[in-house]
Parts: sequence; structure tokens; C-alpha cells
Amino acid sequence: MAHFTITIEDTGETFRCSDRQSLLVGMEALGKKGIPVGCRGGGCGVCKIEVTAGDYRTRAMSREHVSEEDEAEGRLLACRVTPVSDVTLKVVGKMKKNVCREQASES
Repeated sequence: MAHFTITIEDTGETFRCSDRQSLLVGMEALGKKGIPVGCRGGGCGVCKIEVTAGDYRTRAMSREHVSEEDEAEGRLLACRVTPVSDVTLKVVGKMKKNVCREQASES
């Protein structure tokens, strides 16, 4: 099992994630309150991210939430993405205010 460093571009935070864990599971380990977790199966769309650097594998995601264009641009659901290298991502959609809010209130 390999482990990679995942960087959240919006906050500068990093976390470790194995190649057997979804990015969502790794983000949950940061202990932030309010990270929305829905179905964990790629169907609800609440954990949308945009991968800006790095390599990853994806599993099936609802086209209702991630179009082919989104997927080509790296806009994916964190519950359906596993890293195969270090990854940098941006948080988008419903998850952004919760992930980024606590960082802002700490400064």
C-alpha cells in the first residue's frame, strides 16, 4: 500500500491518503466539522473537488453531478477518487464553504 500527500489548494492544508482510500476519507481524517458526506457512492454530488495536479484513479460517478467535460477537467467526486501520486486539489460546490470556513475563522 502506498501513501501520498494531498494538498488542499484553498487552505494550504495537507493530509496523507493511501492508494486504497478515497480522497474523501482522507479529508475526513483532517477532523474538520461540516465536511459534507453523502452517499459515498458517487451519486449525490456533495463532495465535488477539482484535481489541479497529480495522478489518480476514478470509480463510477453520477453524470448528473459530474459531466464528461467535468471529468476531463479534473472536476470529480472525492468519494470516487483514489490517488496514485501526490495530488493537489481545490474544493468546489457544497463542500467549499465547510472546508474553507474553519481555516478563515482561525486566522
